[in-house]
Amino acid sequence: MTRKFLLFAIPLFLAFTFAGTVVAASGSIVVDGSTTVGPIAKSFATYYTKKYGVRVTVSESGSGNGAKSLINGTCSIATMSRVMKDQEIAAARSKGNNPVAHVVALDGLAVVVHPGNPVRSLTKAQISNIYRGAVTNWNQVGGPNSRIVIIQRESNSGTEESFRELVIGKGVQIAGSAETQSSNGAVKSRVSTTPAAIGFLGMGFVDRSVKTVALNGVLPTLQNVKNGSYPATRPLYFYTSGQPTGAVKQFIELSGTADGKKIISELGFINR
Repeated sequence: MTRKFLLFAIPLFLAFTFAGTVVAASGSIVVDGSTTVGPIAKSFATYYTKKYGVRVTVSESGSGNGAKSLINGTCSIATMSRVMKDQEIAAARSKGNNPVAHVVALDGLAVVVHPGNPVRSLTKAQISNIYRGAVTNWNQVGGPNSRIVIIQRESNSGTEESFRELVIGKGVQIAGSAETQSSNGAVKSRVSTTPAAIGFLGMGFVDRSVKTVALNGVLPTLQNVKNGSYPATRPLYFYTSGQPTGAVKQFIELSGTADGKKIISELGFINR
């Protein structure tokens, strides 16, 4: 009986030993979560697999779903563009998991419009009024006579929650006319093809197809994010269950290496 128990218990123990678990059980690192942090995770994965031969799979299901994966023990690392909520941490602990946050980079949450829109700067109050439907035409904020097309993210998006917290206010009820997009890329695509649209993106996704708007007079530049003057600056996280060990620890620590910092910079994010 003892021998049979040990044969059963040893693999079970290997399969449920916190952050190193998935590596021990499957020989790979499993990453899930934020579409904003996704490019960093994917680039790290390519680098890490090439250098160390460890397979890394990266999914981008959103920060909320990343948290669920960590809670349920189905990922080694949850990528998140917001902090875990108290209820998520409690749910994880109820299942024997202890979420630990690791800041891998900084990001500016950029408010974007179509390149043809002449509006260059908006205050937080103006953006809040646009998103709650109190301001409906660009001519009310110094723009053309055109009805504003509001673009938001889905409810499980960390970027959506950061936008509420840092820009428009947590309690703001967004107008029912707002369109919902499922990723940074989808928001960028919609804004770039819609002259009257307004949306928000992680800085790493901004290119010439959209125009950034100054927030309270400050543009989302690398320097302004790094020095803290840009009002919508946020950390980007890798979350593990417990302190990471082995390959997972090494993967996370890439963000502090010269190669890791180069990857982060080249993607348009800011090193911590």
